[in-house]
Amino acid sequence: MDEKKKRGGFWERVLNRYRLVVMNDDTFEEKFSLRLTPLGLFILLASISILMITLVISVIAFTPIREYIPGYAQDADLKEKLISLQGKADSLEYSLAEKSMYLENIRLVLSGEITADTLLNTKDSTIRYSDLRVTPSKEDSALRKQIEQEDKYSVKIGQDKNVRNSIAGFFFFTPVKGMVTASFSAGERHFGVDIAASENEAIKATLDGTVVFSGWSSETGHVIQLQHNNNLISVYKHNSKILKKEGQYVKAGEVIAIIGNSGEHSTGPHLHFELWYNGTAVDPQDYMVFK
Repeated sequence: MDEKKKRGGFWERVLNRYRLVVMNDDTFEEKFSLRLTPLGLFILLASISILMITLVISVIAFTPIREYIPGYAQDADLKEKLISLQGKADSLEYSLAEKSMYLENIRLVLSGEITADTLLNTKDSTIRYSDLRVTPSKEDSALRKQIEQEDKYSVKIGQDKNVRNSIAGFFFFTPVKGMVTASFSAGERHFGVDIAASENEAIKATLDGTVVFSGWSSETGHVIQLQHNNNLISVYKHNSKILKKEGQYVKAGEVIAIIGNSGEHSTGPHLHFELWYNGTAVDPQDYMVFK
């Protein structure tokens, strides 16, 4: 009975009607009155709260105000535009740095303050040179000896005027076997061929000759250049290591460098090989096969 009385008393208090009256303080005239119960008041306040929460969420979700909320998901098109603008900004920053470096180099050259390149003949730390085999194999030595004994292919023939005026009579050793990724194109100022080969591949001299240049440049990396008979020059660029020094005489087929990826113009392990005859670049693919 006590529990029933308590329950009945609770619901009676909740359902009791109260009257809210607004009166004129001077005349005691009733201006406004509202009859309600505690339960009705609770329902009214809950309804108003739910309505306000729904209104605030709608304003945030369907108006531009949402862009000012940290961490709120942005529009996909806007994200794409931001990524594109960031990429352009990075490109402009890189281009500006290159131009600034170029202008600084020009200033140093004009003022005579330029210093020797400290990267000359630096070794590639990623390669274990102690594991490289630079000595010719038995097959290479046998082939070299056979070719040197055949007069019609001899690279030392110089008495014949027809051979002296042309390089078609030379037997060229292929510097490295691989895939030609860029062919000779004088119009595009690409005066040689690019041969992609496996890392640490040995590069061989195409003919007997003397090393006239063995050094480094920022664009082409480690470079070695040979002077041959009949005013013929061969150039080997982007090497990881040069094995011969200036002034050394090398035989055709002798290892002179290791293929690499040095220099700003290199995009992977490959050899850029050039042939120059009487001061004019010629297509090496006309005289040898690289595959």
